[in-house]
Amino acid sequence: MIRLSNGGTDVLVDVTTGAPTIVHWGASLGAEVDLASVLLSLSRPIVHGTVDSVAPVSTVPEHALGFTGRPGLMGRRGGGLAWAPQFSAVSHHLSSDSKRLSVDAIDAVAELGLNVTFLLDDVLHVWATLTNTGDRRYSVDGLTVTLPVAEHASELLSFEGRWSREFHPLRSDWSSGSLLAENRRGRTSHESPPMLFTGERGFDEWSGEVWGAHLAWSGNHTMLAERLADGRRYLQGGELLHPGEVVIEPGQTYTTPQVIAAYSPHGLNIATQAFHRSLRALPNHPSTPRPVLLNTWEAIYYQHDTDKLKSLADAAADLGIERFVLDDGWFGSRRDDTKGLGDWWVSDVVYPAGLTPLIAHVTNLGMDFGIWVEPEMVNPDSDVFRAHPDWVLATPGYEPVLGRQQLVLNLANSAAFGFIVECLNRLLSDHDISYVKWDMNRDHIQGSNQKGAAGTHAQTTALYQLLDKLRRLHPNVEFESCASGGARIDHEILKRTERVWTSDCNDALERQTIQRGASMLIPPEIMGAHIGPTRAHTTGRTQSLSFRAATAMFGHLGVEWNVTKLTDEERTVLRAVIAMHKEHRELLHSGNVVRFDTDPAYNAHGVYAADQSEGIVAFAQLTTTTSLTPPPLRLPGLDYVATYRIDHLRIPGERWGPARVQPTWLLSGVELTGRQLAAHGVQPPTMHPESALLLKLTRV
Repeated sequence: MIRLSNGGTDVLVDVTTGAPTIVHWGASLGAEVDLASVLLSLSRPIVHGTVDSVAPVSTVPEHALGFTGRPGLMGRRGGGLAWAPQFSAVSHHLSSDSKRLSVDAIDAVAELGLNVTFLLDDVLHVWATLTNTGDRRYSVDGLTVTLPVAEHASELLSFEGRWSREFHPLRSDWSSGSLLAENRRGRTSHESPPMLFTGERGFDEWSGEVWGAHLAWSGNHTMLAERLADGRRYLQGGELLHPGEVVIEPGQTYTTPQVIAAYSPHGLNIATQAFHRSLRALPNHPSTPRPVLLNTWEAIYYQHDTDKLKSLADAAADLGIERFVLDDGWFGSRRDDTKGLGDWWVSDVVYPAGLTPLIAHVTNLGMDFGIWVEPEMVNPDSDVFRAHPDWVLATPGYEPVLGRQQLVLNLANSAAFGFIVECLNRLLSDHDISYVKWDMNRDHIQGSNQKGAAGTHAQTTALYQLLDKLRRLHPNVEFESCASGGARIDHEILKRTERVWTSDCNDALERQTIQRGASMLIPPEIMGAHIGPTRAHTTGRTQSLSFRAATAMFGHLGVEWNVTKLTDEERTVLRAVIAMHKEHRELLHSGNVVRFDTDPAYNAHGVYAADQSEGIVAFAQLTTTTSLTPPPLRLPGLDYVATYRIDHLRIPGERWGPARVQPTWLLSGVELTGRQLAAHGVQPPTMHPESALLLKLTRV
């Protein structure tokens, strides 16, 4: 038995079971625990009606041992042989700091080797590598990582979505059976983000044991939560493979994506903060203040004009914006979404003098310049497709299905890969570009290589290689992951990008739910959040500037609005909001994200400094309720014995709901202990639907 520990979480691994088995993943058992006693105390009876041994729920569960759930390895050799391997432990190695464990096992009959690696830092990382030790190829249909969870974990929290409505939570009972989410879209997806939480009945943001798992992978995936008939439970995740996508030749290997997992003894907040710390520890994680940006998309769409864009830049700089991002429409024949995609050279029709005059104008105003690209796609009506129709990810002999009038460019094709590298390297070398918004706007459908074999796995790994190469060539350029909004948000793509576009929806009401869900996985400084126009382009709703600003405040702030057409009042308010964000962004982008449990008509969340010295909290009213008066907002998680001053952080132009008198503390502030804030909290004012209140907490 090997023990991994990070102080608050223990992971006990039995390395004798072939594929290693996690015996305990949860609360620390104390420094002096007798590891043998854990195995002894958890030995299971062999009951009637079953086989004569209890198959372990190992990290790669084996049908050959009698495991009745979904096997961790599914595959075969020719003729259907070696379809149910049985591994035997060979060796293991524990790092000197007791944080990393590597376990090797073999199946001499099936001629396969298995390595499972565990790394425990802020979170638990687990991945597996399969080696073909035989002299014939081995076809892998699936290799997943399995994490057993406690049997009292009886509720599940998963997430669903669609375009412009990502990260919506789904709470479900888990008294029996399984929950399976599969994604075949060729990207992380809006619909089924690879993230699952389970916990004891009634777990919430601040209470109850919670286990969470995320698959760090940007392609097809499968996530499973299953309760076996004998009561044992597990979470399982891995790449979803199309037939024939992974065939291991003799001596070769296949490695799974990492499953990244977090445990909390006290609710969701602690678990999700661990996911955030894991991302913040990455070498490429932003270490400089996140520039407030303006994205041109909803301001101009495809109507590019240098003079108008210069005026837009002038207005942006006047507001305090620090980065100007030129969106779709600057290249080739791209005057709409039907043509030109893939022709990555500056349009001499729209920009007869090139991009340099616009870029110089932007940078002379003190702003960075960013640009939009979608390198994984082509329009059939493009020069590159006409010259190289064989470069697309489509099945020969069939008419391909279009998505947004475009096809997928096969990056696993070395010529296509080289073409993209050449085009983007030239673009970034010839221009003063600091930021790239990298988009991906359609699913993979019957996506095959030139031979007709399924190609999503190879496309996903080629995408990583492409981004890695461009980052080496241009180490000072930041990248944003966008995929029709939030369809590519995962911890693997974030090893290569500094920001994600959370959703194409800038409607602040929708964003309240989207951003709360996304905060389960990513911290605010990564989460793109824009103040859009008064009338949201994706929903048609009209919302106040104060509500839009309060919503976008808790992210990497941007503006997506034609700011040359603002009223004087809007300009004054927006300038003040940007200044407020800059004043507080160090806290917003470094603190611990906290969410509070409320009635569904409200949303309450915020950020506490790591040392609990200060915080900013938002309380939003989303809809009408039976009472005009909201309930008191209780704020747990602070230092109980410390005293905090609570002040209203006013956004210019905000308006409260109908009341002759509002709570007096909003004008004067109030001082309360952390214990008081957790026990009775503070009374919000009467509020209109689609409005928000910001509070500043300071330890005195």
